[in-house]
Amino acid sequence: QVQLVESGGGLVQAGGSLRLSCAASGRSFGAYAMGWFRQAPGKEREFVAYISTRGDTTYYTESVKGRFTISRDNAKNTVYLQMNSLKPEDTALYYCAAKTYSYGSYNRNSYGYWGQGTQVTVSS
Repeated sequence: QVQLVESGGGLVQAGGSLRLSCAASGRSFGAYAMGWFRQAPGKEREFVAYISTRGDTTYYTESVKGRFTISRDNAKNTVYLQMNSLKPEDTALYYCAAKTYSYGSYNRNSYGYWGQGTQVTVSS
């Protein structure tokens, strides 16, 4: 069992930056690959970024490449999402998740543990 708690969301102007954190409790955080997803009002939850257990492999959805960076600190049981050059279309509720199934790193059905989400709002 893994409990995940996101923080770091807020209101920011377009072009600004935010750093999201996801703190994990429970055993064996380092055994889980992790992902960030987001859900805007009226839209489905979508993949944003993925990081492998040791942090040596990362994937991003096309719209955030070059602007967002996912990282992790296994000693602190924490995964991060650094978001730069934010755009209004990045506005969403952001979730971190621990990967527990093998349906693919981009597939939300691969993730069995989820946090409650943190709101990111980007004003134009």
